[in-house]
Amino acid sequence: MFAFSPQPSAPGASAFLSSATAGKPAPEQSAQSLSQQKSGQRLPPLIDSHCHIVFRNFDDDLDAVRDRWREAGVTALVHACVEPAEIPAIRALADRFPELRYAVGVHPSDTGHWQDDTSTVLREAALADERVVAIGELGLDLFRQSNLDDQLQVLRPQLDLAVELDLPVIIHCRDAAEPMLIELRSRAAAGRCPAGVMHCWGGTPSEMEAFLELGLFISFSGTVTFPKAEDTHQCARQVPADRYLVETDCPFLAPVPRRGKRNEPAFVVSVAERVAGLRGESLEQVALASTANAQRLFRLPVDVV
Repeated sequence: MFAFSPQPSAPGASAFLSSATAGKPAPEQSAQSLSQQKSGQRLPPLIDSHCHIVFRNFDDDLDAVRDRWREAGVTALVHACVEPAEIPAIRALADRFPELRYAVGVHPSDTGHWQDDTSTVLREAALADERVVAIGELGLDLFRQSNLDDQLQVLRPQLDLAVELDLPVIIHCRDAAEPMLIELRSRAAAGRCPAGVMHCWGGTPSEMEAFLELGLFISFSGTVTFPKAEDTHQCARQVPADRYLVETDCPFLAPVPRRGKRNEPAFVVSVAERVAGLRGESLEQVALASTANAQRLFRLPVDVV
């Protein structure tokens, strides 16, 4: 779920299961369909590297949502997890949609879901299904919370688990760059910092450089389309071509011009288009780069992309 975003955050991530971002949008033509009309050809595939289609405001029209992401050229999705109770439902979605891979983890706003056996639960879930490609989303969120110690107690065993299983992490970091960097730099010095991605990026260029130095990827969401997100715009211009991903973080943070509506995987095309514009590149270049990067980070099989 979103990090560094200008939109308000609820007390717990699981609270969004039934209330995330308003109702269902009317059926509409996908962003890639419009691009195809102009160019006469399909673009390279895109990967939505962070989504939450398990949330209940997708229950009534998920088949239509699937049709739209496929029409838009989204050939793979990585589904994040906010707490262990979601895992069976996310696994069922992976059974339903062969292009979906997923993570297991506990969100920093859901520290209350961490129990003595949670690390074991996550380990067993990851080992039981080869479609688990990451641990997360984990991280730190100090936007409206001050329980840093509690969040660190949930973050650290998940980082340890990622190292143990040789899986990347999906990091949520909101108003918490400094303590996150302290934690990761300490681990890097000990050779125990996992690979991963700073999802839904909204930090400053200097913060981005610090996370890049640790080997992490940067993922851009719908916030990159927001007119006032100047730091995010500059980061999109500066990030190396081999170190960024694109995502929706749906159902949150729908990109312009759908801002305020329910987000969905097809709209990752709008994110990629904005990144392309900021970088002075074609949509095809951004699609090729971001897809290759996501495939490399999450070790996605070729037949998925």
